[in-house]
Amino acid sequence: MRQTLIVGNWKMNGLTADLAWSEAMIAALPDGPGVRAVALCPPFTLISSFAARLPGWISLGGQDCATAVSGAHTGDVSAPMLADLGCRYVIAGHSERRADHGEADAVVRSKAEAALKAGLTPILCVGETLEERESGAAEAVVTAQLEASLPECEPGSLVIAYEPVWAIGTGRTASAADAQAMHRALRSALPGGHGDVTAILYGGSVKPANAAELLAQDDIDGALVGGASLKAEDFAAIIAAGQ
Repeated sequence: MRQTLIVGNWKMNGLTADLAWSEAMIAALPDGPGVRAVALCPPFTLISSFAARLPGWISLGGQDCATAVSGAHTGDVSAPMLADLGCRYVIAGHSERRADHGEADAVVRSKAEAALKAGLTPILCVGETLEERESGAAEAVVTAQLEASLPECEPGSLVIAYEPVWAIGTGRTASAADAQAMHRALRSALPGGHGDVTAILYGGSVKPANAAELLAQDDIDGALVGGASLKAEDFAAIIAAGQ
């Protein structure tokens, strides 16, 4: 059985004043998330503070990790450092990292491998641009990204996130049918033993208004939530959607 997973990605947002988010989440979901797993990926600067404040049903994650374990890599944060802070997850290959920092599939794969070695669960991101979708190449592009970025690992040891680049932060969202079709293609592209146990999340302007329809699809196992995760009430509504 694949457990539903809802992940909040704060990106480069959040100061110490925003730590009150944790209390707002507890108030919005006093009994926890039910059968769903929940994780928060705040900026590196807030991980330690959130670790001391979050309820036990919210896991922590990093937004990125280095390929190296340690050494002369100024500004980088390694996977063991994240594990040392209590993180369970780390995002690898988010489209913004791929675009803004030129991270190729081989780099993403190395980051996922580093995460696994540190005992973290990588959330491996793939997705197509609007041009690639409109040209009819979306499925080929995304499955090729998956195959080139996927590390060798035990089934169930990582999470996949499909995030159509054209829908991230734009207010546009893939239709539930289109998202389901891509998730089905990704599941079929996973090597033997992985397809049935690997959670595949949808990311791309997920909101309380569309979460239930997206999460109701057979192959959508959760959501990677960007902007809406900054508001505790909105994030709580997404967690509760479709329960």
